[in-house]
Amino acid sequence: MLKDRILLTVKDILDKEFKIDTRGFRPQEVDKFLDVIIRDYEEFIKIVKEIETDKQELIEDNIRLKQEIRTLRMKLDVVKETPAIEVNNADLLRRISGLEKIIYGREE
Repeated sequence: MLKDRILLTVKDILDKEFKIDTRGFRPQEVDKFLDVIIRDYEEFIKIVKEIETDKQELIEDNIRLKQEIRTLRMKLDVVKETPAIEVNNADLLRRISGLEKIIYGREE
């Protein structure tokens, strides 16, 4: 991926030779500058690899969360289709009273 977009490698920069003419550059200055470029370039490559790793983790998290959403939607659909039985305290007391009548033979 990066090789298609980045023209120079660290080795290309390190091995670069400049021609010197009568009013040319000082080789020491060029070497110092290239050392800075190489250091930055290596850091750039490191950062890009970290970002790629983070991106892959986010993609995996996204897939996992989408699957979880699908599962929860299916469960919600099942709950929506299930008839709602509303039970309140008065209903429970009536049921208990009826059971007591059956068990204890009480007639009110």
